[in-house]
Amino acid sequence: MDLLRFSTAGSVDDGKSTLIGRLLYDSKGIFEDQLEAVQNASKQRLATGIDLSLLTDGLRAEREQGITIDVAYRYFATPKRKFIIADTPGHEQYTRNMATGASTADLAIVLIDARKGVLEQSRRHSAISAMLGIPRVCVAVNKMDLVDWSKDVFDKIRQDFLDLAAKLGMENIEFIPLSALLGDNVVGRSENTPWYQGPTLIEHLETVDIPKELSSDKFRFPVQYVIRPDLTFRGFAGQITSGSVKPGDEIEVLPSGKRAIVKQLHFFDRELPVASFPKSLTITLDREVDVSRGDVIVKAGAAPKVGRDLDAQVVWMDERPLALTRPYFLKQGSRTVRARITRVLHRTEIKTLSEIPAANLGLNDIGRVRISAAQPILLDPYLQFRRTGAFILIDPETNATVAAGMVAADQPQSSTDVVWSESEVSRISREVRNGHRGGVVWFTGLSGSGKSTIAKALEKRLFHDHRQVYLLDGDNLRHGLNKDLDFTPAARSENLRRAAETAKILVDAGFLVLATFISPTQADRDMVREVVGARDFAEVHVSTPLAACESRDPKGLYARARSGEIREFTGISAPWEPPVSPALELPAHELAVTESVERVVALLEARGLFADVQEPGAGI
Repeated sequence: MDLLRFSTAGSVDDGKSTLIGRLLYDSKGIFEDQLEAVQNASKQRLATGIDLSLLTDGLRAEREQGITIDVAYRYFATPKRKFIIADTPGHEQYTRNMATGASTADLAIVLIDARKGVLEQSRRHSAISAMLGIPRVCVAVNKMDLVDWSKDVFDKIRQDFLDLAAKLGMENIEFIPLSALLGDNVVGRSENTPWYQGPTLIEHLETVDIPKELSSDKFRFPVQYVIRPDLTFRGFAGQITSGSVKPGDEIEVLPSGKRAIVKQLHFFDRELPVASFPKSLTITLDREVDVSRGDVIVKAGAAPKVGRDLDAQVVWMDERPLALTRPYFLKQGSRTVRARITRVLHRTEIKTLSEIPAANLGLNDIGRVRISAAQPILLDPYLQFRRTGAFILIDPETNATVAAGMVAADQPQSSTDVVWSESEVSRISREVRNGHRGGVVWFTGLSGSGKSTIAKALEKRLFHDHRQVYLLDGDNLRHGLNKDLDFTPAARSENLRRAAETAKILVDAGFLVLATFISPTQADRDMVREVVGARDFAEVHVSTPLAACESRDPKGLYARARSGEIREFTGISAPWEPPVSPALELPAHELAVTESVERVVALLEARGLFADVQEPGAGI
């Protein structure tokens, strides 16, 4: 019999543990001592009957709260198939546990409470299931008894989930109406759903097709251990994660690229003529090749791409948010290398499934990041190679797993192909000639707050003081470099990213850059800070209140926004997030322009910007 691994997913209190308990109970998959223990525990919670959720909720805290906290694995079998179940938590707090339990599943059962429909956490778990590449999905609409077995309710939930699935790219979805508590359509067919002609849950689990592994030319064999009992034998032990291999095949060892011929395949005291996924075995080669734990053996001529830079989808699992300045360990299979996250490309907004700009990721966030590893790793796309395309990130200080990652199919151009060209004239040499350090003063505030007025006056003052200074204006960039961008949230974020990259180049040339951009969200400003570098960045908040800005309205924009002519206008129909801790706050509605300029100059002097430049300093 073949083996099906499946996991549960969905919101809290949808009945996942009860459903798994019902499957085990009705399929006779429980030992007598287990059943007796659950019956005794049920007496503390129920007047009569048995609480089937206790079959998987084994932790005391789970039983006390009536929730699932950690992943519970259970095994059972029917005459047609063997099963391994991962009962995963529904609480948002334990999303990382859900991702762990679902990572090896062939099928995901998404439970939806018929009374509540598709909730945010249902969407979150479905998004993670899709990101994990689980090939089959079964939507179990539970608690149908509490909606009088309504076909209309079932059909609406089915359509809502299909709309969600279309956005996630999910296919091969089965919908089953059931009651885990009563057992309807779980193992036995229900008389309460005469309008449903599909399989029961157990019938679907017994017959659903399990996708076959990839063909032999996609062979992957991560080396777990080098076996060297004596001078006459040297073998490489591990598990085939994809494809097949046989003696006589030419192989390549990654990342070194060394080649050899497979001599023998050893399985305990037997030799195998061929081996396929998921066989564990030992491989010997026809010649001495340097192979170590963490290397991957593949078919020669069909090797995957290897590189140090990669884009990946991640589920952030640590209470400490992602930090671009913090080093991590990247563990892919049995290979561990040092790595840094160099950029957060976007975060997935669960309610809308849209991709929004972000400077970092917090606990349970899902997003796409760019990573730079210290040594080459496999760049197998996760959706094609679930085992070698996956990795985890580890905090070297705490040894905690902070993220689960999946290598994206589309990768950035390798840094080995695009290399930063260093100038013969260094930045410090330019700063010595200028007599001051370079940096970015980032003026943020509402439209009409006075950012540009202050920045222009400051530029004139610094120029007359013989400083290398340049005013980088948002409107000016949209006349040329950014003229292809519209005013959607994504385009606005890209506008700021390009501005930040431009400012960074000017700073490298030794300039003091005065940048005036509304930059309405903290995430946008944090992104700019990361691009420029905190050492060279000073945020100035021109804090003129909205009412004062609107009374000025120098361009007539507020009037057009109030009339609906301009949509998504910051402060009116689009959000404005004031800086949390700017380097300087300027209430321009209360200060003369000259006073504002003096305060910025004082800030720069306090940070040592105009100190005599001899050696690299602390920046601004």
